[in-house]
Amino acid sequence: MKDLHSLLPHSMAATNLNSASIFLLTFALLFMVMGHEASNSGQYPVVVSTWPFLEAVRAAWRVVDNGFSAVDAVVEGCSACEELRCDGTVGPGGSPDENGETTIDALVMDGVTMEVGAVAAMRYIKDGIKAARLVMQYTEHTLLVGEQAAAFAISMGLPGPTNLSSSESMDKWTKWKVNHCQPNFWKDVVPVDRCGPYHAKDFLGSSHGTCSKTTLMENIKSRSSHVGRHNHDTISMAVFDKMGNIAVGTSTNGATFKIPGR
Repeated sequence: MKDLHSLLPHSMAATNLNSASIFLLTFALLFMVMGHEASNSGQYPVVVSTWPFLEAVRAAWRVVDNGFSAVDAVVEGCSACEELRCDGTVGPGGSPDENGETTIDALVMDGVTMEVGAVAAMRYIKDGIKAARLVMQYTEHTLLVGEQAAAFAISMGLPGPTNLSSSESMDKWTKWKVNHCQPNFWKDVVPVDRCGPYHAKDFLGSSHGTCSKTTLMENIKSRSSHVGRHNHDTISMAVFDKMGNIAVGTSTNGATFKIPGR
């Protein structure tokens, strides 16, 4: 993998992409094993997606079935989900962050060259997966972030700047604020006001360095509350083309302190 180059403070969004990268690499390795069997039985092409995003799968299938590459198909499939705003957490108008702004994270990997391209916390550009592919094709970086990602995407011909918010995303943000900004992804902090700014408990003079079974179970319970069918925040897709080459990709709304849930 080429070296990581985060260009703005929004680089915290890379955390979500790191998790997505691990998932996709595992996904790819599993598919390579499965692909060996498929290559011997003439079962290519293959398209698989997380969750029942059928329109995205169909879009990818049309591309790969017509002889285009696995990368082409992944980009087309994830683009379809971005346009459809799958589950309200992918593409423009999807889940906002704590400031009420919708941003885009996306990643694509070419299984032939092992190249990766990604964008995170990208503002003003609706085509996340296409921007990620441009990063892979035309830069020596793996990840571009925030407004630098947007500037790059526009310079490469993608439309923008565009307001990525929608009436639905702003309504979700407003209801979240009314609910005292709960749930959220902060931990071990106390708010100055009901919605922050937040300070670490240690900063306010509480004991530190302590660990107990109760604390551990509370942390596990807190993390588990964010896991489930109705707060999964991405499409991930893997495609084998007719030549048996694999590509994987993912797209989601920016994950830096994004409001949890649908």
